[in-house]
Amino acid sequence: MKPIITASEYVSESAGARPPVLLDIRWQLGGPHGRPDYDAGHLPGAVFVDLDTELAGPAGSGGRHPLPDLETFGAVMRRTGVSRDTPVVVYDGGQGWAAARAWWLLRWTGHPDVRVLDGGLGAWAGELDTKTPEPAEGDFRPVPGAVPLLDADGAAALADSGLLLDARAAERYRGDVEPIDRVGGHIPGAVSAPTALNVAEDGRFLPADALASRFSALGADGDTEVGVYCGSGVSGAHQVLALEIAGHRAALYAGSWSEWSSDESRPVATGPDPR
Repeated sequence: MKPIITASEYVSESAGARPPVLLDIRWQLGGPHGRPDYDAGHLPGAVFVDLDTELAGPAGSGGRHPLPDLETFGAVMRRTGVSRDTPVVVYDGGQGWAAARAWWLLRWTGHPDVRVLDGGLGAWAGELDTKTPEPAEGDFRPVPGAVPLLDADGAAALADSGLLLDARAAERYRGDVEPIDRVGGHIPGAVSAPTALNVAEDGRFLPADALASRFSALGADGDTEVGVYCGSGVSGAHQVLALEIAGHRAALYAGSWSEWSSDESRPVATGPDPR
């Protein structure tokens, strides 16, 4: 199954026998909160989910967006109408990062049928709605481990034995600037692969063959184990999604740079080279 869905495909499926549950994950790093935008107009039937409080745990030693408590996450998904046998479509304001975080969490916890609306809200040509739906309670129970997850030690090991991609902007990878975390730079051995280069100007993903060429040039040869990290596990999920489109199964280091850099004992590399 493709991990993305076009707006026209969603319209067709929503009129069919198994309409997808639709989740609105509008979010921006540093704000403003996405709920006012949702209230002002959202895709018909969409339920709002807050990334900071419902798709992540409290910030701390595990990073700025650590994995959420599974009981809490499961309750949120059931509240929105998610069941194990019901398709799910997630979207955001267009960047795709927040939607990909929801996609990855549902995949990691065992949901078999979840896709990101390619291009997000900007790809929608229909009317918007201001009504807040009240879906029937779903039955989804998260069971983690369906897709690979890395911790800090696993990310360090993969940087040596396989391919670890850094999904942040190149200037943060190099350590030229670091506007958020304690220190700039990257995990030694990681390869710079900014998430922004996975999409076209309209926010839609590049074609699968273009993505495959990009990741092949970075070292993903089909045999090498691949992992991804970013600042706090949000844009990294978008990179995992892009890799899946390209035919690669990649692990996510969810704690990412915000966790790695918070521990002064962990090594930091700077400059354009992996080491």
